Amino acid sequence: MPLTRSLSMGSLSGLPLWDQEELPVEDLLLFEVAWEVTNKVGGIYTVIQTKAKVTVDEWGENFFMIGPYYEHNFKTQVEQCDPPNAAIKAALESIKNNGCQVHFGRWLIEGTPYVILFDIGAAAWNLDRWKGDLWNTCSIGLPYHDREANDSLILGSLVAWFFKELQDKPNVIAHFHEWQAGVGLVLIRSRKLPMATVFTTHATLLGRYLCAGNADFYNNLDKFDIDREAGERQIYHRYCLERAAVHCSHVFTTVSQITAVEADHMLHRQPDVVTPNGLNVKKFSAMHEFQNLHSMNKLKIQEFVRGHFYGHLDFNLEKTLFFFIAGRYEFSNKGADVFLEALSRLNYLLRVHKSDVTVVVFFIMPAKTNNFNVESLKGQAVRKQLWDTAQSVKEKFGKRLYEALLRGEIPDMNKILDRDDFTIMKRAIYATQRHTLPPVTTHNMLDDSTDPILSNVRRIGLFNSRSDRVKIVFHPEFLSSTSPLLPMDYEEFIRGCHLGVFPSYYEPWGYTPGECTVMGIPSVTTNLSGFGCFMEEHISDPSAYGIYIVDRRFRSAEDSCNQLTQFMFSFCQQSRRQRIIQRNRTERLSDLLDWRYLARVRRNHIQMLQTYCVCQPPWKLVVFGFQSVPGLILFFVTHCMSKSLETPVCPVFLLH
Repeated sequence: MPLTRSLSMGSLSGLPLWDQEELPVEDLLLFEVAWEVTNKVGGIYTVIQTKAKVTVDEWGENFFMIGPYYEHNFKTQVEQCDPPNAAIKAALESIKNNGCQVHFGRWLIEGTPYVILFDIGAAAWNLDRWKGDLWNTCSIGLPYHDREANDSLILGSLVAWFFKELQDKPNVIAHFHEWQAGVGLVLIRSRKLPMATVFTTHATLLGRYLCAGNADFYNNLDKFDIDREAGERQIYHRYCLERAAVHCSHVFTTVSQITAVEADHMLHRQPDVVTPNGLNVKKFSAMHEFQNLHSMNKLKIQEFVRGHFYGHLDFNLEKTLFFFIAGRYEFSNKGADVFLEALSRLNYLLRVHKSDVTVVVFFIMPAKTNNFNVESLKGQAVRKQLWDTAQSVKEKFGKRLYEALLRGEIPDMNKILDRDDFTIMKRAIYATQRHTLPPVTTHNMLDDSTDPILSNVRRIGLFNSRSDRVKIVFHPEFLSSTSPLLPMDYEEFIRGCHLGVFPSYYEPWGYTPGECTVMGIPSVTTNLSGFGCFMEEHISDPSAYGIYIVDRRFRSAEDSCNQLTQFMFSFCQQSRRQRIIQRNRTERLSDLLDWRYLARVRRNHIQMLQTYCVCQPPWKLVVFGFQSVPGLILFFVTHCMSKSLETPVCPVFLLH
């Protein structure tokens, strides 16, 4: 009797006997399919890029990544070469001979994994035919105007075509990320290809849309009419593809427990394994080196602040703290609404307590702009001109002082600088006068009047006036070392700040606080983010280690805002020595997020899985892992590739 879905680790006891020999791991090929391979779009790019080194170390020449081809990315990030595997080379040649373009090479990141990149544009002439195949197989139709869904179908069709050509090498495991890549998984199962599949959702499609629409998401998970909500947002076809991929996969994973609960309600399948994300952690031989990097990069940020706030620089930069929030411009999902309200209250507390601490807050979120604004560029020009003037006067002063000392004289300070020097300095001072407040944003915004951040800044009245102890700088563009305003890479910027604030309402994992942690920078997160839940689970007192967790799940928005305000106010009251000690403690947590640590944990649990195999003697398990956490390891059963489980899953049957 054919099975409606391949069973995974939760139901091994109900499977029939299968007496084939165990498949050695050396004979397996592992493919990782994602839209973000060599293509930086979002957080998944960080996942696959940082994980590549550990995966290559374990799988060697048997690991390949698959993604879309973009000419610029290929020329700047990939070294072209020939496939090392004869079966893969033959499959790629077959696709090329049929009129589609595919490129192979090594991705020039740590680990240098092999990548297979399909040219979507060159294969677009097949789109109508592939749409028909998808409709005939799954009854899922794609509208002509949804380019992202159409491109996903082209990529998925090419991926399925490639794996069909690989039938001479049947021991294949394919790992798909998110619905854009999941189309290929659905087509693989519909064509009965004998290979094992895993699907990872980093965030459910509908969950992200609902939270962006200010829905009370987590309190109403079991009350949403899923089909109606997806239809109203005109993403029903995308939702069908995502849910089909979830139910077609042999093993379904997600990145956090909070997303596992969400997936159970939104996609109607509980993840088999929760696999938190990691990072490549670089340890310094000298323990204090990351503190030195903080000091060096803080000086760069201070230089920007000197220019941006020229004429209003009446606060002490040595007593100024730099906070920041960064990520996709999802105003409510990322918690920017709560953050701004908390900043207003923090400003009030600092003024009431007559604190000498000033907080400069950076919003690093890309938005639609029309280049840099004139005031921001002028500020940096004025700062540079003042620096050049000071250097010129200093050189003259030093030379005259040196000559006076050689003559054995104590110089007269009223004569050591002449009238021209004073004139130059006075002109420089007059040039710093401005009759407007320092700008809140560094760019000309295209939707200034309706922009959520600027609208809320107007509401709370934080306009960078002299009396404000909290200053705001909205940088609506990703950071770059080539920028004329803030010439710093994102990593340098993080190291120069004092606190990262990410009070997200919807954050399936949350790489931004994780990146802060591995660099020794304290951060604020929430118990609705995967990172926050992970830290609560593994650390008894996260705040003592610089991980402040705002309760946005069991408290009202007002209480959460007050809690965030108190966290920031307490941080402002710390002495410099206390902040240094806290950064040391934060940096110690980096091992928890290291891919190498997660790999060691995986190996420690192989013995547990081998014991499980003894309990099920008819079954032979192929044990492997690519994302592991204490107590959890992802593994495949070889029955995923047996003929008895080749029966495809009909997504329409699952959806209805």
